[in-house]
Amino acid sequence: MKQFLVSLLCVTLAVYTNAQNADSTWFVNNYVKKEYKIPMRDGSKLFTSVYMPKSTDEQHPILLSRTPYSCAPYGENNYRTYWASHYLKYAKLGYILVTQDVRGRWMSEGTFVDVRPHNPNKKGTEFDEASDTYDAIEWMVKNIPNNNGNVGVFGISYPGFYSTMAALSNHPSLKAVSPQAPVTDWFMGDDFHHNGAFMLMDGFTFYSSFGKPRPQPTTEGPKGFPFPTNDMYSFFLRTGALTNFSKLFGDSIQFWKDLMNHPNYDAWWQARNPRNFTTNVKPATLVVGGTFDAEDCFGAWETYKAIENKSKNTDNRIVMGPWYHGQWAGRNGETGDKLGNVRFGQPTSTWYAENVEIPFFEYHLRGKGSVKNIAEATVFFTGENNWKTFTQWPPSNVKPTAYSLRRGGGLSTMVPMIAPYATWDSYVSDPQKPVPYTALPYGRRTREYMTDDQRFAASRPDVLTYTTPALTEEITLAGEVVANLFVKLSTTDADFVVKVIDVFPDSFSYAGNKTYEMNNYQMLVRGEVMRGKFRNSFEKPEPFVPNKPTQVKFTLPDVAHTFQKGHKIMIQIQSSWFPLVDRNPQQFMDIYKATDKDFIKSTIGVFHNQSKIILPIMK
Repeated sequence: MKQFLVSLLCVTLAVYTNAQNADSTWFVNNYVKKEYKIPMRDGSKLFTSVYMPKSTDEQHPILLSRTPYSCAPYGENNYRTYWASHYLKYAKLGYILVTQDVRGRWMSEGTFVDVRPHNPNKKGTEFDEASDTYDAIEWMVKNIPNNNGNVGVFGISYPGFYSTMAALSNHPSLKAVSPQAPVTDWFMGDDFHHNGAFMLMDGFTFYSSFGKPRPQPTTEGPKGFPFPTNDMYSFFLRTGALTNFSKLFGDSIQFWKDLMNHPNYDAWWQARNPRNFTTNVKPATLVVGGTFDAEDCFGAWETYKAIENKSKNTDNRIVMGPWYHGQWAGRNGETGDKLGNVRFGQPTSTWYAENVEIPFFEYHLRGKGSVKNIAEATVFFTGENNWKTFTQWPPSNVKPTAYSLRRGGGLSTMVPMIAPYATWDSYVSDPQKPVPYTALPYGRRTREYMTDDQRFAASRPDVLTYTTPALTEEITLAGEVVANLFVKLSTTDADFVVKVIDVFPDSFSYAGNKTYEMNNYQMLVRGEVMRGKFRNSFEKPEPFVPNKPTQVKFTLPDVAHTFQKGHKIMIQIQSSWFPLVDRNPQQFMDIYKATDKDFIKSTIGVFHNQSKIILPIMK
């Protein structure tokens, strides 16, 4: 049997490799690559790679991605591996594929600014990312041979931010835009902050390389921080306060300094929130994201909602699958049928490409087919593992339902008649022993933690756990979860992490899966952190009054999940999530200026009955 499996694996790899070789050969034989330096209105030139079909039988649409991550490989004889994802299908349809280094990155001229603020009132040679997109499109439609005058823009993550900015350019040739996992609000919910809490592991790891200055155009990328160990929990813990991490960086990384100097949601942060500018969007938009995207799940949901609320006449749609960051692109044969230990029962990435993204651009850029089958909201519901379509999001038949925390670890819609603040559970939050975000030490922030087994956390004394009885009927959640906690602290600040968990039955297993024990699995469905001092205002933080009952209310990003009959709904509450989130000193202060001696223990009480988790139950 072992020899058979080895032989089967070799055959599978050979088939995949041969398919890739055939696809790459086709692409190189049918496409020509050109490199241009496209002038902007201020005179700066942006490096742009253009892959054009050799066929001149028809005029071709342009599909553009603007990126700070490089349009490598450089050189007109070096081809990007478009054939290793579903982007090959665009090539087969004859699209002109364009990638551009944004201003100040890699081979483009100018100065780079992270999440450069949008300026809706530009004059003369003033520029922003929207105007850079406008100028790039203007040049392309006039200078790229055999283009049909229709342009689409898409991109994942930071390129998703540039896609949103493209939508604000309103160039008449820009017909369709797809911001995918778009960086949207780096203080409220994307990448580097969630509800004001600093996402330490991502922030430090990312900016140790990405943030290094690039004084001149270059094809060479920067190197990241040389971690001395693969045990990130130990490394981040022993490094200590954020001021120590700043010392490791020195004085060269500007955006890290900006992060450290803007601890509150001030005007500097608000200017970097694209949601403030999503009015009068002209092109059709397709917002794409993953419900298990550790980086920019928030950005996808919130970009769609912002366009819906502020640009009523825009043809605006959203698709959310059960994906990690960018999984829907189908790179290197990724089909989107699983994440970590959890299985989804179908190739979700493949389905999305064939039924949503490609038809969207085909209709708007080539006038082919129809978008009638692309719903306002197309969302994959885990648990039941089905795609659902809606005429609005959240769905109209969702009823917010409050589940109260009960003495003894229960979770119920029934609230017993007892005096307010009469009973509570408590735990000691110790910054020297923070709750880890996942069970095992890893040398990177894992993407799989978004569906990880939470049994390791449930056994800790500094994690509170509340669970329903086994469900007698399925319960489907569709929309935002609201955590409405009433707490008391022995100190003047603390963080609150709330996790919504699907507890699988004792008898549960996936057919053919022997890699992990799934019975009684505690699947993380959604988790989120709230920095307590921001409970009333993100602009003006407030200390807690020690031992005074205090409300802490916040939302978790939208959920699309069905708890099947026989499963249980579990809520976990804790005050650290390390090193995913930086440690709170648990004293009211500017945490970015804290030193190691500022971190103290806090005894935290969470009141029963008054504390509720409000679930968006679809009827």
